[in-house]
Amino acid sequence: MENYNLQNLSPHKKQLQTDKMKVPAVLHMSDDLLPNDTTLEQIENTASEESVFHHIAVMSDVHSKKGRKNPTGTVVASEHNLLPQINDTAPNCGKRFLKTNLTEKDLTPENIDKLFKALIKPIPTKTYMGTRVPLSLVMDICKNGVSATKKYFKTRTKNEIENTCKQGNMFGNPVTDQDILDVIPKLFLRIGQYRLGILGAAGNHYLDLMKITEIKNPEVAEKLGIHEGQFIFLLHTGSGLLGQYSSYMYTPKKKEHLSQRIILELGKLTFNSKYKADYKKLVERIGRHKNKDSYFAYKDDDVEGKMFLTAHRASGNHGFANRSILTHNLDQTVQKVLGKDPGFDMLYDMPHVFVDRENHYGRDVWVHRNGTTRAYGPARMKDHPLFSKTGEPIFMPSSMSTPAYLGVGTDENESTFFSASHGTGMRKNPLANAASSKEELFEKMKSKKVRLYNAASKGVVNQDSGYYKDIDEVVAGMAENKIVNVVAKMEPVAVLMY
Repeated sequence: MENYNLQNLSPHKKQLQTDKMKVPAVLHMSDDLLPNDTTLEQIENTASEESVFHHIAVMSDVHSKKGRKNPTGTVVASEHNLLPQINDTAPNCGKRFLKTNLTEKDLTPENIDKLFKALIKPIPTKTYMGTRVPLSLVMDICKNGVSATKKYFKTRTKNEIENTCKQGNMFGNPVTDQDILDVIPKLFLRIGQYRLGILGAAGNHYLDLMKITEIKNPEVAEKLGIHEGQFIFLLHTGSGLLGQYSSYMYTPKKKEHLSQRIILELGKLTFNSKYKADYKKLVERIGRHKNKDSYFAYKDDDVEGKMFLTAHRASGNHGFANRSILTHNLDQTVQKVLGKDPGFDMLYDMPHVFVDRENHYGRDVWVHRNGTTRAYGPARMKDHPLFSKTGEPIFMPSSMSTPAYLGVGTDENESTFFSASHGTGMRKNPLANAASSKEELFEKMKSKKVRLYNAASKGVVNQDSGYYKDIDEVVAGMAENKIVNVVAKMEPVAVLMY
């Protein structure tokens, strides 16, 4: 950290404060997990915004991304401003944890191989078309989230609505079709008909089969229905092209692909909204802001801010729906290949890219979580019949071949705005044994007895454990900072990703 002086608050907590910053940044990590100066510079810039509230919370998996102003692994709050450039342009990228009744007898090496080879088609990564649905379902998803897919596909996953964050619907109040059409062009909704049920090719979206190998907190584990030897699936994906296009409409950001620019311009041309005049002015304001260092902001009580928030919530609901459809396709494939209902019982579905209204430090604020999950303790989950006794479930994976952990949120985690890391993040410098080719990667996976499927991309090599931070150090810091109570340890068995 050559250019920044950090104040040590504890072995796993630091504070960054410079003359430029309006609020401090609290880094919840040890020295070994600290980010590079480029990431610290971005944190400093974010904390220099006039509207940022109290402090920036920075998690141990913090890292910069190309084309993003604010690092992944941060929590930023503001009383009255919505800041679209804080978050990735992928509302409701998130994870889903599925308990199963599958046993060692069901999941022999031969059966795992058959199952995951069969899953490559119904759990697609890079594809033009996923599970085609009617436009009426796309609209229903925008308004109602996961309940729409559960009703349409008659999914048999237990607790799919009850154990989804916000019950699978980003909207707290009812909305109409016209409310959606006033903020999202119909072209984008048409695209959404073909882009659900896709795992995705971006980043490290995946489907993992894992086994619970150690119970750390027997009392909480029993309440959550978790036991040693249990097989679970962990699914990580987002809201797809509908979410991305809807975000690009309201965010000053350079478009990365020609197709994005074309679709966005076509969407604007065909945008039949009662706010069309307001949006035209907004496009001009966005255009003027593209090269500015400061953050673009919406006031939460003006037309533009309400349009952004409605679009964010509607497209975010497609993240919940996408994971629901993928779960349904997984369920049907397991039944077909193994000849057995896997008894899916959803522990939790949690986004890690979203904006929500919450109360912190005595104020109602807009909390922007970018690559961080909400981690409420029992008190803040008082309305949930189970999590009011345990705290909100938190999934803490790392690379495709290293252990993962299950935890629950605590009531003593105000300094992160009750948030947790969504992974470990990449190391500043890879380990000497980091795989440099697919051949090396597959050899390492074989030696660790973890099976890798699909793996069509060149970038899959970067998911090798040698590029990731130490999961045990990350989890130890989260426990010491009272972010989570650790419940169980899991080992990967098989992975499907692009």
